[in-house]
Amino acid sequence: MLTRKQHELLIFIDRHLKATGFSPSFEEMKDALQLRSKSGIHRLISGLEERGFLRRHHHRARALEVVRMPEDVASRAASGGGEGATGFAPTVIRGDFTARLPGVRAAREAGAVQLPLYGRIAAGLPIEALRDNGAQVEVPIALLGSGEHFALEVAGDSMTDAGILDGDTVVIHRGETAENGQIVVAMVDESEVTLKRLRRRGNSIALEPANRAYETRILPADRVKVQGRLVALLRRY
Repeated sequence: MLTRKQHELLIFIDRHLKATGFSPSFEEMKDALQLRSKSGIHRLISGLEERGFLRRHHHRARALEVVRMPEDVASRAASGGGEGATGFAPTVIRGDFTARLPGVRAAREAGAVQLPLYGRIAAGLPIEALRDNGAQVEVPIALLGSGEHFALEVAGDSMTDAGILDGDTVVIHRGETAENGQIVVAMVDESEVTLKRLRRRGNSIALEPANRAYETRILPADRVKVQGRLVALLRRY
């Protein structure tokens, strides 16, 4: 049996998913249930997971899946009574993608956004010079987290062993930091831009390809500037 708050939260999440195509944020859930802190939402979600009503996809941004609904709600839905009989009618907040992702305008209500599409990586050009003005690509919101993102067309085969092929479109989270081992867009000597795996080695940075035909480049850290890190990949067949 669910507590009243668990029951309310599960219905809110289910309605939000059906209305927007993606799960609500913890802030939205906190406001809907009129709780004072997000920690209460964490406890409620954990309880719903333990009871088999919710499933969390930990490697996807804001991804919750309703596995099943309480028997009373399911039986009312089957008889045409709907969910309103619970007496809980939260306001479903449709995602304001423009506010959550600076520089990105909202796309269809299916849960996608339009990201600026930059050109193919080319030596001798800073990342801003690669931008094809007006070009955009639609990306599912579930692939993105908070912050600013852009898309980039891949040129060459230096990352094929990482599953990144010539002509693919990679989605990049813009930023100047990255963890060891992450695939990043790096600018070398304020001019050359490349997509490689980053490794820190003391005061040096190694830019590793994912293809044995290419050599790893080891450079002083002050010659390398991270422009963003890879978060998703798109491919057309």
